[in-house]
Amino acid sequence: MPFTADDSARCRADFPALRASHGGMPLAFLDGPGGSQVPLAVIRAIEECYGGFNVNTHGNFPPSRELDRRLLEARRTVAAFLGAAGPESISFGQNMTTLCFALSRAIGRTLAAGDEVLITQLDHEANRGPWLSLAERGVVVREVRVKDSGELDLDDMAAKITARTKAFALGASSNALGTVNDIGLARRLTDRVGALLIVDAVHYAPHFPIDMQALRIDFLLCSAYKFYGPHVGILCSRPGALERLPTDRLDAQDPAAPYRIETGTLNHAAIEGVRAAVAYIAAQGRGADLRARVVDAMTGIAAYEHDLAAYYHDRVRRIPGVRVFGPSFDSPARAPTVSVALDRRDAGAVATALGDQGICVWDGDFYAPRVVEALGLAGRGGLLRTGISLYNTRAEIDRLLSGIEALTD
Repeated sequence: MPFTADDSARCRADFPALRASHGGMPLAFLDGPGGSQVPLAVIRAIEECYGGFNVNTHGNFPPSRELDRRLLEARRTVAAFLGAAGPESISFGQNMTTLCFALSRAIGRTLAAGDEVLITQLDHEANRGPWLSLAERGVVVREVRVKDSGELDLDDMAAKITARTKAFALGASSNALGTVNDIGLARRLTDRVGALLIVDAVHYAPHFPIDMQALRIDFLLCSAYKFYGPHVGILCSRPGALERLPTDRLDAQDPAAPYRIETGTLNHAAIEGVRAAVAYIAAQGRGADLRARVVDAMTGIAAYEHDLAAYYHDRVRRIPGVRVFGPSFDSPARAPTVSVALDRRDAGAVATALGDQGICVWDGDFYAPRVVEALGLAGRGGLLRTGISLYNTRAEIDRLLSGIEALTD
């Protein structure tokens, strides 16, 4: 069903942080790509875990059995969110970066010197650094070029996926520019050579419905704190894919998926918060089951966020002295993230001035330094990034536009 400005206003009441102010002005959290705010339902779920079953797993007593049940339910819930095969596909970790390092090490053990892994210039370092580290094993790491438009060079991508390519690590969406990449094309190209497809969906998952099975992705990673949850990393694996990898694992750890890549005791209360975050999103939609409600909700939220980001994009590019980066909003396949640079202002100084007005936006390279370097902005403080979440409003965007206009005078 549609997600409207009235729905956004209703949801805003669920987020305690949105009541905060600075200098007499309400804080405008336009920093969603760096992490979203958390609804009260998530906070209460975490509190309930600590208050009711703060024990360890697999014990023969009621609180431990309840924790086991909740963790399984959390895996089922996240599987529904991502369109995965089932709870056995969902592994949890400290964060996406840690899980990606664990995954790259495991895949690296299956590779020989001279084998190739492909990454891109557009990606966050969390989906570059772990694969670049495989060069220590003699693996050749190549990268797909990014064009001035902020989109990947698809001809370069096709040319660099060869018989030597064993894995392609690709971001579903750029956290710096909002570019949405063609995962279907990447899957078709990797299928031709039998390469693994690893997708970083950290910036994509908060804004679009995902169907892991339809896309036939081998491994997908994301972070719950980007979609209204706590700081927990998620690895979603195609059935059978994780069991074939020599992961870092203690002998006592369950060798089956999804446990095979999980090390030590997990953050149980935070995982309960992840379940609650997905349930909160699903509550904004309609459908016969959880998956249907998630897809309906995310479809409506995506349209609302796209329209609000397009409104900002259309107006900010008209301000003299402002340059806008990334693809246009002509296509709905565009994340609601807009990055700009002011000709005579350092991005950090602009973000500081806006922050003093209660407007929260990010500046810099956002851990995606390769694309900022490719765009020639590394020496100018990088970009000023605005990201839209379901609780953002047009009034907040108008405040941001007024703030930027004042800084360009």
